[in-house]
Amino acid sequence: SGSLRAPMPGLVKLVRAAVGDAVIKGQPLLILEAMKMEHMIAAPHDGVIAEIAAEGAQVSDGTVLVRFAEDSRG
Repeated sequence: SGSLRAPMPGLVKLVRAAVGDAVIKGQPLLILEAMKMEHMIAAPHDGVIAEIAAEGAQVSDGTVLVRFAEDSRG
């Protein structure tokens, strides 16, 4: 649950969050264009973005798209 991976090869068409952003569960993070369709990648839980794919990046299946910062609530 510390990261989100590309479910298939595609193009990161739009990035809607940045490193350091606090996001909430269900918030759109990026749009992955694959198989001539746009797939919204949303936050699976509340957290802080530690790393996010660059807009325009071509990614392969399994590539890390978003990594969340470690939970500091302990």
